[in-house]
Amino acid sequence: MIQVSDLTAVKSALRAQRIETPSWGYANSGTRFKVFPQPGVPRTPEEKIADAATVHRFTGVAPSVALHIPWDRVEDFGALTRYARDLGVEIGAINTNVFQDEDYKLGSVTNPDPGIRRKATDHLLEAIDIMDATGSRDLKLWFSDGINYPGQDDLRDRQDRLAEALRETYERLGDDQRLLLEYKLFEPAFYATDIPDWGTSYAHCLQLGEKATVCIDTGHHAPGTNIEFIVAFLLRAGKLGAFDFNSRFYADDDLMAGAADPFQLFRIMYEIVRGDALDPAYGINFMLDQCHNIERKIPAVIRSVMNVQEATAKALLVDRDALRAAQREGNVLEANAILMDAYNTDVRPLLAEVREDAGLDPDPVAAYARSGYQQQIEAERAGGQQAGWGA
Repeated sequence: MIQVSDLTAVKSALRAQRIETPSWGYANSGTRFKVFPQPGVPRTPEEKIADAATVHRFTGVAPSVALHIPWDRVEDFGALTRYARDLGVEIGAINTNVFQDEDYKLGSVTNPDPGIRRKATDHLLEAIDIMDATGSRDLKLWFSDGINYPGQDDLRDRQDRLAEALRETYERLGDDQRLLLEYKLFEPAFYATDIPDWGTSYAHCLQLGEKATVCIDTGHHAPGTNIEFIVAFLLRAGKLGAFDFNSRFYADDDLMAGAADPFQLFRIMYEIVRGDALDPAYGINFMLDQCHNIERKIPAVIRSVMNVQEATAKALLVDRDALRAAQREGNVLEANAILMDAYNTDVRPLLAEVREDAGLDPDPVAAYARSGYQQQIEAERAGGQQAGWGA
C-alpha cells in the first residue's frame, strides 16, 4: 500500500507533468481517403493556438503547442509568439514538411536530384529560423523518403544523402536548440523507408552529436514491437528526446492516445518513471500527434491528455522497491502482480483531487462541454477556409 508521503510525491509529479499538443490536431484531418470537415475548426494559426490554450485552461498540463510548417506559416512569428503567450501558452516544437510537394515524389533530402535535395534542406534551415523567432527549443524531422521497388535507387547512396542534409541542419542549430529525428516503418514508401526504425534514427543521432535525439512515434512500429524496451534503451543511452503519442490498431492510425492499448501506454510511462525522466527538466518533449477525423477536436485532445495523465499516475503508483525485490529473487509471478496492481488501480479520483488542488474542474471534458467554447467557435468561424490537409 502506498504511503501518504509517497502519495504527496505522486501528486507533485502529476502537477508538474507537461504534455504538448499539436496545432494540426485542431484542424480538419483524417485519412488518405477522406477528411470530414467540422464546424468551428480553426482557419488560422492564431485560432489553432486559441484552441490549444483552451485545452491548457481545462487540463493545466498542456502549456505548449507545436507548429507545422508550412501549415502554420505566418508573416510575423514574433507576433504569433506574443499572441500565444498572451493566451497562456508557448510555441513548442517546429515540425517540418518535406512530403507534400510534387518535387518529393522520389524523396526529399534523399532524392537523386541535387536540386530537390537543396530545396528540402533549405526548408529544414528555414524551420530553424522560425525556432529563433519563436524561442522554440525543438526541431522535429520526419521524412517520408524511401523507395517502392528493388533497384529503384541505391540504398547506401540515400543514407549518405540523408546524413549530409542532417549534418548541415544540425550545424545550423543554436546552443539551446536540438534536433528530434522521427522514424516510421513504412508508408508512403513500402519496399524501403530511409529512416524505418529507432535504430536508424539512433545511429544518425550518434553521428550528429549530443543535440540530436530520437523521437518515438507510438504508431510507427511493426505489430508486436516492444516500445517500452526502446524507451528503456534510449533513456539508458541519453538519446530519447520526444514522443509523438497516439494510438494504433493496425498501422499509423493516429488515434487518441491510450485508445487501443492503454496498458502499453502505462508500460511506456513506467519506463519513463523508472528512468527518472518524467520531470520537465529532464528534457523529453511529451507531445500528442493525432488526427481527429470523426470526433470533435478539442474534447478529443483533452481526452488524450487525460489518458496520458492516467497512465502516468498508474506508473507513479508502482511499488518500485517491492518490484525490485521480487525481480532480484526471481519471483516472476509476484513481480508481474506488483506491476498489474498499479495498472488496475482506479486513478481517476486521484487525478480529480490533483486538478481541484490546482483550481481546475475535476472533469475537464465535462467542464469544456459546459463552457460554451464549442458553440462560440462554431458561430465565430462560420466563414473562411478551414485549416487542414484536404482529401
